[in-house]
Amino acid sequence: MDVEGAVARHYTHGSLEKTLFAALQSRGKDPDNLAIEDLADIDEFHLGWSSATEELAEDLGFEHGMTILEVGSGIGGPARHLARLLGCDVVGVDLTPEFVEVAKALTKRCHLSGKVSFVQASALAMPFADGEFDGAAMLHVGMNIADKPALFREVRRVLRHGARFGVYDIMRVAEGELPYPMPWAMTMDTSFVEAPAHYRKNLEDAGFAIDLERSHRDLALKIGREMREKAAQDGAAPAGPLVLMGESAPMRIGNVMSALADGLIAPIEMIARAV
Repeated sequence: MDVEGAVARHYTHGSLEKTLFAALQSRGKDPDNLAIEDLADIDEFHLGWSSATEELAEDLGFEHGMTILEVGSGIGGPARHLARLLGCDVVGVDLTPEFVEVAKALTKRCHLSGKVSFVQASALAMPFADGEFDGAAMLHVGMNIADKPALFREVRRVLRHGARFGVYDIMRVAEGELPYPMPWAMTMDTSFVEAPAHYRKNLEDAGFAIDLERSHRDLALKIGREMREKAAQDGAAPAGPLVLMGESAPMRIGNVMSALADGLIAPIEMIARAV
């Protein structure tokens, strides 16, 4: 099975840019002159949303002027967030061509093209030089990659010595059958959810030391509850998950939140250092 091809097809919308901009216009936004806040309900496509991105950024301690890699950058939300929040230059790499094109379009319209760029490539074979980056981040990506040893070796290759790498993935924290479809996979064929111990071992084997590890389960449950309450009161946001996931969005979001509430999975943050 061509897993990478299947993953790229899973995330391909077909007319995402057009659909997204139409949704933004329906909210009175100007697609040619956007602020990051205009995209808050769609471009932070991970549990904990922008709050988790901000906490990860604080823990990473990236500084102004650093060149940072985001692995699996999607439509660019965290990359743009890091660039604006910390003043970093950010390069995003993503497997899905449509995501890369939409990320570029949104970044241009947010007037951040000088700070953020995107490249279409596999995270297992990135087109960057050894030691090119001062740091890296990866948010909700590992669930689609079976070969995590190869993934972490490749990230270590492109980082300078001492650089910090922030991983924020959904990880398995208890035994039990996961419900599908999930946001990252329609079936278990392209889903590779692993335990924190698996991540720790593979990061260490690739040349990283783990400086911090913590769960954001409570944060994700809290914000998820607040979002449901807001949607019940105001209606679903027109530029929300339906744009990215289509009509299956309610079921997929319901499944991941159910597994989270049942204690089967949790969004886990790890801060690793290249040694």
